[in-house]
Amino acid sequence: MKNPKHILITGASSGIGQALAYFYAQNGVSLYLTGRNAERLEAVREACSEKGANVSVRCVDVADQQAMAQWIAILPQLDLIIANAGISGGTGGHEMGEPIAQARSIFEVNITGVLNTIEPALQKMQALDKPAGQIAVVSSLAGFRGYPSAPAYSASKGAVRFYGEAMRGAYAKTGIDFNVICPGFVTSRITDANDFPMPLKMEASKAAEIIAKGLAKNKGRIVFPWPMHFMAWFIGILPDGLAQKILANAPAKMAIVKEN
Repeated sequence: MKNPKHILITGASSGIGQALAYFYAQNGVSLYLTGRNAERLEAVREACSEKGANVSVRCVDVADQQAMAQWIAILPQLDLIIANAGISGGTGGHEMGEPIAQARSIFEVNITGVLNTIEPALQKMQALDKPAGQIAVVSSLAGFRGYPSAPAYSASKGAVRFYGEAMRGAYAKTGIDFNVICPGFVTSRITDANDFPMPLKMEASKAAEIIAKGLAKNKGRIVFPWPMHFMAWFIGILPDGLAQKILANAPAKMAIVKEN
């Protein structure tokens, strides 16, 4: 969608969400931002307001279905939803792989949190006399293959990618567009916690620019940077045995990192 005026962004208190809020902030634009860190969220609100945007913030956990539904229900009609909130975690520091409790936490935010954002937003868009709107979900290049270094994170991002792509097809004739965003390494609180090399790591402001341009063109899948996209795709199509050997020595993500 070109020039959206009413935009909701989850996970807006840091990383890509924060950078997207800054990118869209301008006169005539209303931003509805959520995150779990009130202090950082307020700083984002102030910065976006200084750029001329009308900004409303709510400190809420996307995993709280009732809280998300209540908040979105009182907002005016939304043009663009960016379901960005997420957390990351891996097997780093665990001798026996990833604890199931950690996997549950990651799934609750990265998958259920996306559904908790999409459901009330869809209801508002479908209730219009002429249904319309754009919903973008943030996946990752990690969602192209199950990575032994971050089982739940890669699984959650894969689920989000498949769901977004399927919803794009399912809603193709309704006036409501779905888009899937699959970034590589982007400067954020998640990547700040990584102590291993991150090829082609990108500043969040640059990532936001790429994402916004892709959304304006209504691209179904916004993936970057392209060399990392190729590598993720290639590993994903390899026979499992070969892929497992290649990934066996991949550095592990540390335990859960809070992103918003």
